[in-house]
Amino acid sequence: MSRAETWPRVLIISDVRLYREGLALSLARGGALEVVGATSSADAIESTEALCPDAVLLDGSLPNGLALSRAILRGAPSTRIVGFGIDGDEHGVLACAEAGLSAFVWREGTTAELAAAVGHAMRGELPCSPRIAGMLFNRLGCLAGDRDPARGEPSLLTRREQQIAELIAQGLSNKEVAMQLRIGAATVKNHVHNILEKLKIKRRAAITAYLRG
Repeated sequence: MSRAETWPRVLIISDVRLYREGLALSLARGGALEVVGATSSADAIESTEALCPDAVLLDGSLPNGLALSRAILRGAPSTRIVGFGIDGDEHGVLACAEAGLSAFVWREGTTAELAAAVGHAMRGELPCSPRIAGMLFNRLGCLAGDRDPARGEPSLLTRREQQIAELIAQGLSNKEVAMQLRIGAATVKNHVHNILEKLKIKRRAAITAYLRG
């Protein structure tokens, strides 16, 4: 068996063609990974099903990236999702974890760090700072207590999603929500996509109707 045959097979997903093709070339030159494809978010599900990669490298700037991660994992639960170009704020990290990402690399990360992140993900590892570890443990604690007292069931929306939904119901835009919560606008956009997906609605206006019961 050749060395390449033991390398993880990865699929790159980004809507910027130059970005994904450039990353594919860079990772191929670096070795340690076998790039089996590079495609847009529109073809991500079909490509994942056809190529059966060990890991999907997901562009963190995609507005529907977290919803796409969930969709990929529904069809291929053993696939590792590794995000790249991820915002460094804590809510962005928690959103990635809740969407099923196995690992992530910040916006300032290198291709070498991305390749290393794939290796860690394949081994079920997540190297992270004590601060990130603390955030993840705190989030687990919140999820454990985030239950409907009357029904004893998990709430449909996370506490952060509920908070954002309430602000949207008050008429705030994504930018205004981001300013009020002191988080990135891209993070808010990802949360809104998740809220719409969870509530099975297509428009922001329907969030208000849901909250009002």
